[in-house]
Amino acid sequence: MDDKQTQREQSGRLALNRTMFGKLVVIALVMFGFGYALVPVYRQMCEVLGINVLTEKDGTVVRDANTQIDRSRTITVELDGNSQGPWRFRPTTRSVSVHPGELTTVTYEVVNTQGRTVQAQAIPSYAPQSATPHFKKVECFCFRQQTLKAHEARQMPVVFFIDPALPREVKTITLSYTFFEIPGTQAAK
Repeated sequence: MDDKQTQREQSGRLALNRTMFGKLVVIALVMFGFGYALVPVYRQMCEVLGINVLTEKDGTVVRDANTQIDRSRTITVELDGNSQGPWRFRPTTRSVSVHPGELTTVTYEVVNTQGRTVQAQAIPSYAPQSATPHFKKVECFCFRQQTLKAHEARQMPVVFFIDPALPREVKTITLSYTFFEIPGTQAAK
């Protein structure tokens, strides 16, 4: 009887093992299918929810439009540079036309004409004064002191946008920088 009981137990275990193996194979196939379908499902969800940065339509990549840009208006930004110290300082372009909300980059150039290292700082000003709170700088060389080595030339960017809440009567903004040497901070050579 022991042999028959042992055979039945082994047969029962074998049946349980086969059942468990079948379940594991099904789970593995379902997981593979889920992983395979995840990318198109994710893409579709992003498109439906409007959080997709790039959308493929007719085989071409289309960037979603920035809805924060007011394309109905164009503002002229005039650039100016004044210097107080041993250098030449100027914008590389005199003016740019931008739409409110549009990210724009302009460049200023400074050349240290002295045979020594100097430290300097730029201070911005805006005209008309009412434009000041609407002129938003993302990056600017005026955020920190600049150390210029002897006879060094440097291109310095300003990245900005104009808030669409800028009053409609303002059509031109002047961005002016005064670049001056910081007194008493002569840098080491």
